[in-house]
Amino acid sequence: MIPVTKVAFGPEEENLVLEVLRSGQLAQGEYVERFERMFAELHGSPHAIAVNNGTTALVAALQALDLGPGDEVITSPFTFVATLNAILEAGATARFADISDDFTVRPDLVAGLVNERTRVLMPVHLYGYVADMDPLVALAQAQGLGLVEDAAQAVGARYRGRSAGSFGLGCFSFYATKNISTGEGGVITTGDDALADRLRLLRNQGMRARYQYELAGHNYRMTNVGAAIGLPQLARLGEISAQRRANAEYLKAGLSGVPGLLLPPEVGADRVHAYHQYTVRVTSDASVTRDGFIRAMAERGVGSGVYYPRVVFDYDCYRHDSRVVAADVPHAERIASEVVSLPVHPHLTVAELEQIVEAARCVLVP
Repeated sequence: MIPVTKVAFGPEEENLVLEVLRSGQLAQGEYVERFERMFAELHGSPHAIAVNNGTTALVAALQALDLGPGDEVITSPFTFVATLNAILEAGATARFADISDDFTVRPDLVAGLVNERTRVLMPVHLYGYVADMDPLVALAQAQGLGLVEDAAQAVGARYRGRSAGSFGLGCFSFYATKNISTGEGGVITTGDDALADRLRLLRNQGMRARYQYELAGHNYRMTNVGAAIGLPQLARLGEISAQRRANAEYLKAGLSGVPGLLLPPEVGADRVHAYHQYTVRVTSDASVTRDGFIRAMAERGVGSGVYYPRVVFDYDCYRHDSRVVAADVPHAERIASEVVSLPVHPHLTVAELEQIVEAARCVLVP
C-alpha cells in the first residue's frame, strides 16, 4: 500500500539527537534556540517562539492578545478541530465564515461577521495553501483586530512574496506527519517585539529569569530532542518543498480532465503551495461515491485520507456550547463531503506516482 503520508529520518537527525542525549540537556536549550533562529530566517520573521505543539501555538497566540469571555474569533469551518479547541481554551467564542473552492475562508464573508465583540480573525492555510491575506489584513487593520494565522499545514508556503505566518501571529505545527516534523512541536512567528516577549514568558511559567515571575504562564516549551529532529529538516526545507511540488505537478498532469474529479486550486504567481496534502474532490457526477473511490483506490494499493469529513462545529460535543456559534456554511459542508487526499509526500517514487494516477483513472474513467 502506498501510504498517504510517510515519516522517514536520516543520519543527520539521528546524529543530532545523539548529541542532545549525550549533552544531558533534554529540555529547552541551545538546540531550540537554533531551531527558532533558522525557522525565523526561513520564514522572513523577526521572531519565532518554539512551543510544544501546534495547538499550543494557537492557544498562546490568543492568550498573548488577552482574549477573554465574550470576545469573538472569526475562523474557518473547514479545518482540524485544534483551531476551534484553541479558541475555546482561550475563553473566547468562535464564529465561522464559509469557504471558497480553494478551501480557505472568503474575506467578504468574514467582513460580514465582524461586530463589536470581534477581537481576532483566524484564517486557516489549509493543506499548505495560504488564504487570501491582503483583504484580511486590510480588514484587521481597519477594524483594529488581531490577526492569527493557523499555518499548521503551511511551513514554506508563500503569498505574494511573503511567507505564511508573516501577516500576523503565525502558528505552525511540527506534528509527526507534517512537512517538517519534530514528533510534536510548534512555532509562533511575529514581527511584534512586545508580543514575542509576552509569548516567551507565557511558554515558560511566566518567568523572565529563574523564579522571576511576571505573569501567570504555562509550560509550553519545546524540548532540545524535538528541535534536534527538526533542525536537519529545516536545512532541507527547500528540497522537501520542491519535491512535494514536483509530485503535485505529476499528479495534476495525470489526473487533469478526469470526470468527477476536481483537483486542488490552481497556483498562480501569487502563491507557493506547500502541499502538505494533495486534496481532490470526488463530486456528485463521478462514476463512484467518495467512499467508493477510497475503497477502490485501496484495492489498487493506494492509500488516501479524508481531511476533514465534517465542518468543525458539526459534532455533539459542540452543539450545546454557547461559545460555538453554528453557521450556515453550505460550501464548506459540500466540500467536506467530497474531499480525498492522495499521497504527495517527498518519498514517492516515479513508479508510485504512476500507480496513483493509473489507479484513479481506472476507478473514475468509465
